[in-house]
Amino acid sequence: MDADTGGGRFARNVMHFARALRAAGLPVGPGRVLEALKALEKVGIESRQDLYWTLHAVFVNRRDQRELFDQAFHIFWRDPKLLERMMHLLLPTLEGEKEPVPQEEMNRRVAEALAPPKAPGEGEDESEEEPPTVELDAILTYSAREMLQEKDFEQMSAEELAAARREIGRLRLPIMRVPTRRFVPDPRGSRIDLRRTLRQSLRGGGASIDLARKEPRERHPPLVILCDISGSMSRYSRMLLLFMHAITNDRDRVHSFLFGTRLTNVTRYLRNRDIDLALQQIGTLVKDWAGGTRIGACLKEFNQVWSRRVLGQGAVVLLITDGLDRDAGLGLAAEMERLHKSCRRLIWLNPLLRFDAYAPISTGAKAMIRHVDDFRPAHNLSSLRDLTEVLSHPQARRAEGLSEWVAASQTGVRA
Repeated sequence: MDADTGGGRFARNVMHFARALRAAGLPVGPGRVLEALKALEKVGIESRQDLYWTLHAVFVNRRDQRELFDQAFHIFWRDPKLLERMMHLLLPTLEGEKEPVPQEEMNRRVAEALAPPKAPGEGEDESEEEPPTVELDAILTYSAREMLQEKDFEQMSAEELAAARREIGRLRLPIMRVPTRRFVPDPRGSRIDLRRTLRQSLRGGGASIDLARKEPRERHPPLVILCDISGSMSRYSRMLLLFMHAITNDRDRVHSFLFGTRLTNVTRYLRNRDIDLALQQIGTLVKDWAGGTRIGACLKEFNQVWSRRVLGQGAVVLLITDGLDRDAGLGLAAEMERLHKSCRRLIWLNPLLRFDAYAPISTGAKAMIRHVDDFRPAHNLSSLRDLTEVLSHPQARRAEGLSEWVAASQTGVRA
């Protein structure tokens, strides 16, 4: 770390550090850099700890940004203990002489932000002058897109997250239509419309009676989304918000709610076509982002305040949460039962299903699994595409295999 502040070299170091944070995904602009320099001038840099917490206070404003800042700080300012900590994590896989930690073991976004830019053609074999064929390029492109579909959101780099965001923006939800209690005229309908038949016969003097038929009117049911934004869901919340925005702008009668320690209705903001503006407004509105989770209390508020407004006409409910409840499932079973009885279908989306050995054994998960109609993952693009297929076709009230999950919640082992 260069402490020569007289020539402005330290200020340039702070500026380059801010650029690295911005490349890693933190919202750091020129104003933040000026604030950081003013704060350092007031606090001083007598120790590395003072420098760390001063920059942390200026550049970090959300809990989910702490890990990125911590890794970027120790790498950029050359913490001598970083390598020791990283090697300690890798001890089971290392033998013999210790080697430097590979860049892939660090946070991918931090590694990409701090990596030096490559010159054109660097790392390529100069002896091969022939360009790749079109067929090879197509195969590689398809392979990259296929890998992106299956990759966990948590493991994606900044570039892959941008590509995933574009893929989510292109998702379309075909309209699932269900019959209602109202009827519309249909010459091939299954029921006879007596009123219209009599009216038509009176117009002709009653000489002939032509039967008029009708059919139940079909309309797609409302869709209600309840998304967990607690700290344990922070790595998936943004991508799931993009998914909610895509669905909201693809069809009508979509109602979206976010919950952590309180319930927030964000339906109006997600209807904005500009996703960046929508997320900015939601970030200002929601006060419990990346905090704790009170699933039972939030569902109780939804059932008492919003249920009768948005769950009419056989609504389908998407409950997106990992089931980790700060209140240890207090009142959760009763609220889940009420929610289940108020909707056509209740689908629980859980990012923890990405683990093969996962079982719903936490107190909150045990209370929830008994009152859902389907249990699905929501951790990558492929799982979101599968969900759109499920919502596009009428399904049975209870999905196959759900009883196995209920049994796993008691034994702790999946069949």
